[in-house]
Amino acid sequence: MKKSVAIIGGGPSGLMAAEHLAGKGHAVTVYDAMPTVGRKFLLAGKSGLNITHAEDYARFVTRFGAANDRLRPVLDLMTPTAIRNWAAGLGTETFVGSSGRIFPKAMKASPLLRAWLRRLEGMGVIVLTRHRWTGFDGDALLFDTPEGSKRVAADATLLALGGASWPKLGSTAAWVPLLQASGVDVTALRPANCGFDCDFSDSFDSRFSGHPVKSVKATSTAGTTQGEFVISRGGIEGSLIYAHSAALRDVLDQEGHAALTLDLTPGRTAEKLSADLARQDRKASFSTRLKKAANLDKVKIALLREVRTDANQLDPDGLASLIKALPLTVNRPRPIEEAISTAGGVALEAIDERFMLKSRPGTFIAGEMLDWEAPTGGYLLTACFATGIAAARGIDQWRTAPDG
Repeated sequence: MKKSVAIIGGGPSGLMAAEHLAGKGHAVTVYDAMPTVGRKFLLAGKSGLNITHAEDYARFVTRFGAANDRLRPVLDLMTPTAIRNWAAGLGTETFVGSSGRIFPKAMKASPLLRAWLRRLEGMGVIVLTRHRWTGFDGDALLFDTPEGSKRVAADATLLALGGASWPKLGSTAAWVPLLQASGVDVTALRPANCGFDCDFSDSFDSRFSGHPVKSVKATSTAGTTQGEFVISRGGIEGSLIYAHSAALRDVLDQEGHAALTLDLTPGRTAEKLSADLARQDRKASFSTRLKKAANLDKVKIALLREVRTDANQLDPDGLASLIKALPLTVNRPRPIEEAISTAGGVALEAIDERFMLKSRPGTFIAGEMLDWEAPTGGYLLTACFATGIAAARGIDQWRTAPDG
């Protein structure tokens, strides 16, 4: 007789678990509060779905911070190569971009999701939308539905409800108090891969909000990376900022203040820059001298002046040093609702090796609900896929064991 599995959450983790469990002969039903599944997955694919990353696998598995050791064997279940093969099996060919990130050739998530849902339907997976999970009733699950409240009994349950970013897409973190009420240890959710507020002047804000700052190096406790970011209203955001967001957030939490050090001319040494600045006509405007000597554009020059209002009074050596190491103070992360992902969640110590809650046998956790984080670049989605498979394997092992 088939074992029934209720999967709550129709994102990448839940759908990957559904595919694995249906393939093992289980009767799988996916419940989602939204009118359709995979909404955040689709949003991630609007500008090109970054499905995984092609960097050396030994380096890839170190991208998950404090959760590295716990996730390493899990990632082996769904490596970047395996993800590309899985996507190809759904008719989605992928390619490696110049940054090493891997995208579907169609640069969209919708064709992949449609093919995936067709496959799941063919495997007998039932998807019920507009079913909002409201908690437990003993061993049963409670849902609010358009037809009223519903009580569901299943042989096993997988919770894959996501974190707290982009709540309008379904990740509301409403599950936190429900699990805490059941004695589950949940680490406070915090923004990850997020922008930051800065004390920019009104004039800088109004003039440069939305402008990219290109070809810079950024240094924090996370190390040094090169790329670009965007001046947002009152702050900064973009891929280069996201690479340092966890480090900046943690320093802010610990010390109350943090700064990102920017090299505005990564291809030039301070000595060369100083010499070029010294050759400029002191009668020329500050902007003209910076443009000719350092090739700085308007936004970089304005940013320099925002950080040091007396920058134009510095001698060539001092100005070159500032350009090569501009300390940009960040005040706070942007709200968690705006973050790409979240840190925190169900403590890894609260689940066993099968991804089952120690305090609730038969209830498993996967995806961003768990306390791990990773940078953008395909790492987040890869780990969501992989933890979905790990939890599905755990359910299968638990339900088919003699005492399951």
